Amino acid sequence: MQVRNPRTGQFDYEIQPLSAAQLLAQCARLRQGQTAWENAGVAGRIGAMQAWKESFLRHRDAVIAALSVDTGRRIESVLEADLLASAIDRWCRIAGELFSERENKPSAVPFIEIEQALVPYPLVGVISPWNFPLLLSIIDSIPALMAGCAVVVKPSEVTPRFMVPLQASIDEVPLLREVFAYIAGAGATGAELVQNADLICFTGSTTTGKKVYQAAAERFIPVFLELGGKDPAIVLASADLEMATSSLLWGSVVNAGQSCLSIERIYVEDSIYPLFVQRLVEKTQRLRLAFPDYDSGQIGPIIAAPQAGIIAEHLRDAVAKGAKVLTGGQIEQHGGGEWCFPTVLVDVHPDMKVMSEETFGPIMPIMPFHGIAEAVALANGTVYGLSGAVFAGTNEEAISIGRQIQGGAISINDSALTAIIHEGEKTSFKMSGLGGTRMGPAAIKRFMRQKAFLIKNQPVASPWWF
Repeated sequence: MQVRNPRTGQFDYEIQPLSAAQLLAQCARLRQGQTAWENAGVAGRIGAMQAWKESFLRHRDAVIAALSVDTGRRIESVLEADLLASAIDRWCRIAGELFSERENKPSAVPFIEIEQALVPYPLVGVISPWNFPLLLSIIDSIPALMAGCAVVVKPSEVTPRFMVPLQASIDEVPLLREVFAYIAGAGATGAELVQNADLICFTGSTTTGKKVYQAAAERFIPVFLELGGKDPAIVLASADLEMATSSLLWGSVVNAGQSCLSIERIYVEDSIYPLFVQRLVEKTQRLRLAFPDYDSGQIGPIIAAPQAGIIAEHLRDAVAKGAKVLTGGQIEQHGGGEWCFPTVLVDVHPDMKVMSEETFGPIMPIMPFHGIAEAVALANGTVYGLSGAVFAGTNEEAISIGRQIQGGAISINDSALTAIIHEGEKTSFKMSGLGGTRMGPAAIKRFMRQKAFLIKNQPVASPWWF
């Protein structure tokens, strides 16, 4: 299977997808190792994960280099690598607290006490996307490993190069390599994984997520879906204009807007709308494409070629329906790759694709509103409910509006904070996903079934017997 370089447009790498028999064998191997992994206890798993962190740091430069070629950008690749090391520490700390010794608890019946146990699912399958190849492959994998599960990851075939140096770091930890593996393949491999795992985590498009959900339902296995987003931002007249424009510029176009948590719609109170647009345009024009090399600018290429077509279609649709382009506005060809300069759009309305469908590009459509009720209605006016942002003069004012937004994580006086802050527990609303939180202690419990031992501690006749 040929892999495209997003900076050159050339197919300069290839992967060999696993056959169904090879995948079955890999799953069997990981299942066999899972018993020892679970029996190692939380202390043993923490030790192995810390050893992996040290191994990863030795391979860090190779992983970043591979990610940079995979995605065509370097700044975000470094961020992904640094977040992996900190994620290991965070989950080790959470697991240590979660699995600390606990005494049995009494029941409503005086001579019956309860001992609680958590039983990990043997094999977790993770299907991850191309926009943040490393980060979104470990965001579910690490808590699943800490729970005591074995994990097999099928990353996107669009960005597979990082697997080789990453797997090398895993293989240097004897206990971990028996329960944690990355496999190459496309949609067919992912579909086969759903047939072999005991639990599935999928991150990707809503369309594919529905197929994963249906396949998992047929096998009666749990599935956790993190799907599309069309995140709104609301900016009140009381907001700090300098802070809001700087934050929203980053939150909208970091990674060239190729993030489910990107701000894709900006609603600004009408009294400050002209000044907001002016300041955002001024700041946008200072950015540069990261071409001809990684350090030439802040904005990388469109990673997946089909995504460039979606972005172009959304721009065409917006202009045809009356939108005005103030910066950018088109897909550009440079060095064989496809690029899009950060684009500010005005005169937009909800009937445009760019205001209702996931664009997944560096596009900032801005629409004025009059009154909080209108702003909230506009923000909630799509099928998505992943996250969002509110800017106001005080946190209390912003939170009061954020409570009305249908989304799992609302950044207050900043944007896209879920890219950085991973402690807040959240779930997706509407068509943006399904299942428990990826963040906090509850994220580990997703990968475990609860078991209760109901213990009779006195040799007495139970009053309900015949």
